[in-house]
Amino acid sequence: MAATFHGVGATVAALSSSSSSSSSSPPSNSFGSKILLSSPSRSFSVRKRASFTMVRSEGSMNFDFNFKGRRAQQLIANAVATKADSSPASSSSKPGHELLLFEALREGLEEEMERDPRVCVMGEDVGHYGGSYKVTKGLATKFGDLRVLDTPIAENSFTGMGIGAAMTGLRPVVEGMNMGFLLLAFNQISNNCGMLHYTSGGQFTIPIVIRGPGGVGRQLGAEHSQRLESYFQSIPGIQMVACSTPYNAKGLMKAAIRSENPVILFEHVLLYNLKERIPDEDYICNLEEAEMVRPGEHVTILTYSRMRYHVMQAAKTLVNKGYDPEVIDIRSLKPFDLYTIGNSVKKTHRVLIVEECMRTGGIGASLIAAITENFNDYLDAPIMCLSSQDVPTPYAGTLEEWTVVQPAQIVAAVEQLCQ
Repeated sequence: MAATFHGVGATVAALSSSSSSSSSSPPSNSFGSKILLSSPSRSFSVRKRASFTMVRSEGSMNFDFNFKGRRAQQLIANAVATKADSSPASSSSKPGHELLLFEALREGLEEEMERDPRVCVMGEDVGHYGGSYKVTKGLATKFGDLRVLDTPIAENSFTGMGIGAAMTGLRPVVEGMNMGFLLLAFNQISNNCGMLHYTSGGQFTIPIVIRGPGGVGRQLGAEHSQRLESYFQSIPGIQMVACSTPYNAKGLMKAAIRSENPVILFEHVLLYNLKERIPDEDYICNLEEAEMVRPGEHVTILTYSRMRYHVMQAAKTLVNKGYDPEVIDIRSLKPFDLYTIGNSVKKTHRVLIVEECMRTGGIGASLIAAITENFNDYLDAPIMCLSSQDVPTPYAGTLEEWTVVQPAQIVAAVEQLCQ
């Protein structure tokens, strides 16, 4: 196997100089999104996540997202990373094409493989089977078995092989099939993937993408319902992003592949059949930028991944009750976009965090710490956080619902915050 990758590395070495890394910002996403009610591929069921109450949402989940202004006018004092205030033209006027989220991931991956011969894919069943959720369907036929490599069921081994391939000049995309399986590769991800650039004195870069589905689905049981964002958050040298729409799934995939840093891309099993119109032209999303989903005045709601849709469902009820919530999909789980978050806090003075991650040591806990440290003087109320309960996810459907945040909880939390 090592000889195989050595050969591929030698083949693409001469071509690597011609590959340029684009860093253009994406156009504002103003396409409407809708949830398809069919289930994803049957190899794995889908799951969902939330926190304390059980509320079943009736009716179809059609959301009218209003992507307006990118930022507030005033700059933030202690932002983690400053960014240029560029506002690309909206892509809503472009004809575009409709894709499911898993198809958008595939399209982004395929485009990058066509653009850069150093990009390769490895993982369990990623080859001619096309991946458990068909993200890599057709790629082995098009690019061959050396660039789309089926691996044994040995996560620690093939993740380490991907890291070694990245060190030699390739740009591997490693699929974990399920994020829970990547716990078997935690040593490689932590001690090697995240630290080799530093421990080698900058001699090596590790441009690897580690991706796969996670989150609470529909009765997949505790071991396949893992929320592992917080597990990897504390690893130095790792970037983490979570996609929530076909638009940002493709844009984040392409940006992650072009990045010189190791990037973990979190996908949610319940979002693979989300459908959206995306632009025909090439674009990427900023790996360190949050997305303003709905501008508002009364409260800032920070969320990501599948909880974005629970929040937007709750937002309809809140608007009918006279509230004007501002909804931000943080997207970048590490580092946080404190520029966008901070400007929103300065405007609304109230913060609600809605996540699927566990409450203890979760993404929400880190967000609370960051906001308190940087923007405490702008808060008029304590920060509230709705998270999944600290219990293994039950297999029984009704019990599973109890562990995950539901829209009615979000409505009640905003009402309490705005009293």
